[in-house]
Amino acid sequence: MMALLKRLFYEEDGQSMVEYGLILALVAVVVIIALTTLGGKLKDLFTGTSDKIVAP
Repeated sequence: MMALLKRLFYEEDGQSMVEYGLILALVAVVVIIALTTLGGKLKDLFTGTSDKIVAP
């Protein structure tokens, strides 16, 4: 039983998965902030482009 606990304590596979999860969460937060900040400008850009395509 002690050997199993020692192995689990020194294994690093779970640590790397947690690090990847934290990096993914950070990237998601940055993307959400960027879209929130630039959302209005992007909407205006796409609306203007759409109006130019539809109008003769």
